Amino acid sequence: MLRRRGFNVKPSRPDLPFPADFPCEKAGRLARHLDHYAFRLFLRGAMQRPEGFRPAETTRYVGAGEARRMGADLCALGLAESAGRDRYRLRHPTRSFGGTLEWYVARELRERLGFDTAAGVRFGAPGVGGDLDVVAAAEGRLVLLELKSSPPRQLDAAEVTAFFDRVSALRPDLALFVVDTALRMGDKVVPMLVADLERRSGRKGRARRLGRELWTLGPRLYAVGAKGGLFSNLARALAVGLRSLNPDPIDL
Repeated sequence: MLRRRGFNVKPSRPDLPFPADFPCEKAGRLARHLDHYAFRLFLRGAMQRPEGFRPAETTRYVGAGEARRMGADLCALGLAESAGRDRYRLRHPTRSFGGTLEWYVARELRERLGFDTAAGVRFGAPGVGGDLDVVAAAEGRLVLLELKSSPPRQLDAAEVTAFFDRVSALRPDLALFVVDTALRMGDKVVPMLVADLERRSGRKGRARRLGRELWTLGPRLYAVGAKGGLFSNLARALAVGLRSLNPDPIDL
Protein backbone atom coordinates (compact mmCIF):
# COMPACT_ATOMS: atom_id res chain seq x y z
CA MET A 1 0.00 0.00 0.00
CA LEU A 2 2.89 2.37 0.70
CA ARG A 3 4.60 1.60 -2.59
CA ARG A 4 1.33 2.00 -4.49
CA ARG A 5 1.29 5.53 -3.10
CA GLY A 6 4.66 6.10 -4.77
CA PHE A 7 7.01 5.80 -1.79
CA ASN A 8 10.27 3.85 -1.81
CA VAL A 9 9.89 2.53 1.72
CA LYS A 10 12.44 0.36 3.50
CA PRO A 11 12.47 -1.31 6.91
CA SER A 12 14.79 0.26 9.46
CA ARG A 13 17.02 -1.81 11.71
CA PRO A 14 14.99 -2.89 14.76
CA ASP A 15 16.11 -1.43 18.09
CA LEU A 16 14.81 -4.11 20.44
CA PRO A 17 15.91 -5.60 23.78
CA PHE A 18 15.89 -9.15 22.40
CA PRO A 19 17.49 -11.00 19.46
CA ALA A 20 15.91 -11.75 16.10
CA ASP A 21 15.35 -15.39 17.09
CA PHE A 22 13.43 -14.45 20.25
CA PRO A 23 10.97 -17.36 20.83
CA CYS A 24 7.30 -16.68 20.07
CA GLU A 25 6.27 -17.93 23.51
CA LYS A 26 8.53 -15.40 25.23
CA ALA A 27 7.40 -12.66 22.84
CA GLY A 28 3.82 -13.31 23.93
CA ARG A 29 4.78 -13.17 27.61
CA LEU A 30 6.69 -9.93 27.07
CA ALA A 31 3.68 -8.40 25.30
CA ARG A 32 1.45 -9.28 28.27
CA HIS A 33 3.89 -7.50 30.60
CA LEU A 34 3.94 -4.50 28.24
CA ASP A 35 0.17 -4.25 28.54
CA HIS A 36 0.88 -2.63 31.90
CA TYR A 37 1.95 1.01 32.08
CA ALA A 38 4.08 0.37 35.17
CA PHE A 39 6.11 -2.32 33.40
CA ARG A 40 6.66 -0.08 30.38
CA LEU A 41 8.01 2.65 32.67
CA PHE A 42 10.22 0.10 34.42
CA LEU A 43 11.68 -1.24 31.17
CA ARG A 44 12.17 2.29 29.86
CA GLY A 45 14.15 3.16 32.99
CA ALA A 46 16.24 0.01 32.65
CA MET A 47 17.08 0.91 29.04
CA GLN A 48 18.39 4.27 30.20
CA ARG A 49 21.02 2.43 32.31
CA PRO A 50 22.93 0.16 29.89
CA GLU A 51 25.77 -0.19 32.40
CA GLY A 52 23.38 -1.89 34.84
CA PHE A 53 20.56 -0.93 37.17
CA ARG A 54 18.99 -1.59 40.53
CA PRO A 55 15.25 -2.20 40.11
CA ALA A 56 14.26 0.56 42.53
CA GLU A 57 16.22 3.10 40.45
CA THR A 58 14.33 2.61 37.22
CA THR A 59 11.09 4.45 38.05
CA ARG A 60 9.32 6.14 40.95
CA TYR A 61 6.01 4.82 39.65
CA VAL A 62 6.31 1.48 41.51
CA GLY A 63 7.57 0.46 44.94
CA ALA A 64 10.79 -1.40 45.64
CA GLY A 65 9.11 -4.80 46.00
CA GLU A 66 7.24 -4.56 42.69
CA ALA A 67 10.39 -3.27 40.98
CA ARG A 68 12.34 -6.32 42.17
CA ARG A 69 9.62 -8.59 40.77
CA MET A 70 9.84 -6.80 37.43
CA GLY A 71 13.62 -7.25 37.42
CA ALA A 72 13.10 -10.97 37.99
CA ASP A 73 10.55 -11.01 35.15
CA LEU A 74 13.13 -9.51 32.78
CA CYS A 75 15.59 -12.26 33.74
CA ALA A 76 12.96 -14.97 33.26
CA LEU A 77 12.30 -13.62 29.76
CA GLY A 78 16.02 -13.62 28.96
CA LEU A 79 16.11 -9.83 28.55
CA ALA A 80 18.33 -9.21 31.59
CA GLU A 81 20.98 -10.96 33.66
CA SER A 82 22.38 -10.53 37.14
CA ALA A 83 25.14 -7.93 37.48
CA GLY A 84 25.88 -8.35 41.17
CA ARG A 85 23.95 -7.89 44.37
CA ASP A 86 20.48 -6.55 43.56
CA ARG A 87 21.73 -5.31 40.18
CA TYR A 88 20.79 -6.33 36.67
CA ARG A 89 22.02 -5.62 33.17
CA LEU A 90 20.06 -5.80 29.92
CA ARG A 91 21.49 -8.48 27.65
CA HIS A 92 20.62 -6.52 24.51
CA PRO A 93 20.91 -2.75 25.25
CA THR A 94 18.85 -0.39 23.11
CA ARG A 95 19.04 3.30 22.22
CA SER A 96 15.58 4.02 23.62
CA PHE A 97 12.21 2.51 24.46
CA GLY A 98 10.69 3.71 21.17
CA GLY A 99 11.49 0.58 19.17
CA THR A 100 9.99 -1.67 21.83
CA LEU A 101 6.79 0.40 21.94
CA GLU A 102 6.51 0.18 18.14
CA TRP A 103 7.07 -3.59 18.24
CA TYR A 104 4.42 -4.04 20.94
CA VAL A 105 1.75 -1.94 19.20
CA ALA A 106 2.38 -3.53 15.79
CA ARG A 107 2.28 -7.03 17.30
CA GLU A 108 -0.94 -6.46 19.22
CA LEU A 109 -2.71 -4.89 16.24
CA ARG A 110 -1.78 -8.00 14.29
CA GLU A 111 -2.56 -10.57 17.00
CA ARG A 112 -5.72 -9.02 18.50
CA LEU A 113 -7.32 -7.16 15.59
CA GLY A 114 -5.99 -8.96 12.51
CA PHE A 115 -4.17 -6.02 10.92
CA ASP A 116 -1.20 -6.43 8.61
CA THR A 117 1.46 -4.30 10.27
CA ALA A 118 4.97 -2.95 9.85
CA ALA A 119 7.01 -1.02 12.41
CA GLY A 120 9.89 1.40 11.97
CA VAL A 121 9.47 2.01 8.22
CA ARG A 122 11.83 4.42 6.49
CA PHE A 123 9.47 6.69 4.62
CA GLY A 124 11.62 8.36 1.98
CA ALA A 125 9.04 10.99 1.03
CA PRO A 126 10.74 14.02 -0.59
CA GLY A 127 11.09 16.87 1.88
CA VAL A 128 9.57 14.87 4.74
CA GLY A 129 11.79 13.53 7.48
CA GLY A 130 11.45 10.72 9.96
CA ASP A 131 10.22 7.15 9.92
CA LEU A 132 6.70 5.79 9.99
CA ASP A 133 6.46 4.29 13.48
CA VAL A 134 3.65 1.79 12.75
CA VAL A 135 1.58 1.32 9.62
CA ALA A 136 -1.37 -1.05 9.66
CA ALA A 137 -3.73 -2.28 6.93
CA ALA A 138 -7.13 -3.96 7.17
CA GLU A 139 -10.42 -3.82 5.23
CA GLY A 140 -8.59 -2.01 2.43
CA ARG A 141 -7.79 0.85 4.82
CA LEU A 142 -4.35 2.21 5.70
CA VAL A 143 -3.68 3.44 9.25
CA LEU A 144 -0.67 5.47 10.40
CA LEU A 145 0.27 5.50 14.09
CA GLU A 146 2.82 7.96 15.42
CA LEU A 147 4.08 6.72 18.80
CA LYS A 148 5.76 8.86 21.46
CA SER A 149 7.41 7.06 24.36
CA SER A 150 8.81 10.14 26.11
CA PRO A 151 6.84 12.23 28.63
CA PRO A 152 4.75 15.11 27.21
CA ARG A 153 7.14 17.70 28.70
CA GLN A 154 9.72 16.54 26.13
CA LEU A 155 7.35 16.92 23.19
CA ASP A 156 7.94 20.03 21.09
CA ALA A 157 6.07 21.73 18.27
CA ALA A 158 8.56 20.50 15.66
CA GLU A 159 7.60 16.87 16.33
CA VAL A 160 3.92 17.68 15.91
CA THR A 161 4.63 19.51 12.65
CA ALA A 162 6.70 16.57 11.37
CA PHE A 163 3.83 14.18 12.15
CA PHE A 164 1.33 16.23 10.15
CA ASP A 165 3.87 16.53 7.31
CA ARG A 166 4.03 12.74 7.14
CA VAL A 167 0.24 12.47 7.27
CA SER A 168 -0.14 14.95 4.41
CA ALA A 169 2.42 13.11 2.29
CA LEU A 170 1.10 9.60 2.96
CA ARG A 171 -2.68 10.32 2.98
CA PRO A 172 -3.69 7.37 5.22
CA ASP A 173 -7.33 6.60 5.87
CA LEU A 174 -6.78 7.14 9.60
CA ALA A 175 -3.94 8.76 11.55
CA LEU A 176 -3.36 8.37 15.29
CA PHE A 177 -0.98 10.43 17.42
CA VAL A 178 -0.27 8.19 20.40
CA VAL A 179 1.62 9.23 23.55
CA ASP A 180 2.46 6.53 26.08
CA THR A 181 1.68 8.66 29.09
CA ALA A 182 -0.89 9.08 31.82
CA LEU A 183 -0.07 12.79 32.11
CA ARG A 184 -0.88 16.06 30.34
CA MET A 185 -2.63 14.80 27.22
CA GLY A 186 -5.55 17.21 27.54
CA ASP A 187 -3.69 20.33 28.61
CA LYS A 188 -0.50 20.06 26.52
CA VAL A 189 -0.46 17.41 23.78
CA VAL A 190 -3.95 17.95 22.34
CA PRO A 191 -3.61 21.79 22.28
CA MET A 192 -0.31 21.44 20.40
CA LEU A 193 -1.98 19.26 17.79
CA VAL A 194 -4.90 21.67 17.44
CA ALA A 195 -2.55 24.66 17.11
CA ASP A 196 -0.65 23.05 14.24
CA LEU A 197 -3.86 22.15 12.44
CA GLU A 198 -5.06 25.76 12.80
CA ARG A 199 -1.78 27.03 11.36
CA ARG A 200 -2.12 24.74 8.35
CA SER A 201 -5.78 25.34 7.62
CA GLY A 202 -6.22 28.95 8.72
CA ARG A 203 -9.40 27.86 10.48
CA LYS A 204 -10.22 27.48 14.13
CA GLY A 205 -9.49 23.95 15.26
CA ARG A 206 -11.36 21.95 17.83
CA ALA A 207 -10.70 18.69 19.63
CA ARG A 208 -13.63 16.61 20.83
CA ARG A 209 -13.10 14.20 23.69
CA LEU A 210 -14.47 10.73 22.98
CA GLY A 211 -13.21 9.09 26.17
CA ARG A 212 -10.85 9.59 29.05
CA GLU A 213 -7.74 9.32 26.85
CA LEU A 214 -9.16 9.66 23.34
CA TRP A 215 -9.79 12.80 21.29
CA THR A 216 -10.87 13.32 17.70
CA LEU A 217 -9.22 16.23 15.88
CA GLY A 218 -11.19 15.66 12.70
CA PRO A 219 -13.01 12.83 10.96
CA ARG A 220 -9.80 10.85 10.42
CA LEU A 221 -7.36 12.19 13.05
CA TYR A 222 -7.15 11.00 16.65
CA ALA A 223 -5.03 11.65 19.74
CA VAL A 224 -4.59 8.76 22.17
CA GLY A 225 -3.06 8.51 25.66
CA ALA A 226 -2.26 5.58 27.93
CA LYS A 227 -4.40 6.16 31.03
CA GLY A 228 -6.85 3.29 31.45
CA GLY A 229 -4.97 1.02 29.04
CA LEU A 230 -2.92 2.01 25.99
CA PHE A 231 -4.11 -0.74 23.68
CA SER A 232 -7.77 -0.51 24.70
CA ASN A 233 -7.65 3.23 23.92
CA LEU A 234 -6.03 2.49 20.56
CA ALA A 235 -8.65 -0.14 19.76
CA ARG A 236 -11.47 2.28 20.53
CA ALA A 237 -9.93 4.98 18.33
CA LEU A 238 -9.67 2.49 15.46
CA ALA A 239 -13.25 1.32 15.96
CA VAL A 240 -14.59 4.87 15.92
CA GLY A 241 -12.42 5.80 12.95
CA LEU A 242 -13.28 2.79 10.80
CA ARG A 243 -17.00 3.22 11.41
CA SER A 244 -16.77 6.91 10.51
CA LEU A 245 -15.35 6.04 7.08
CA ASN A 246 -18.54 4.29 6.04
CA PRO A 247 -22.08 5.64 5.75
CA ASP A 248 -24.86 4.17 7.81
CA PRO A 249 -26.47 1.52 5.54
CA ILE A 250 -29.89 2.31 7.05
CA ASP A 251 -29.57 6.03 6.30
CA LEU A 252 -31.33 6.04 2.95
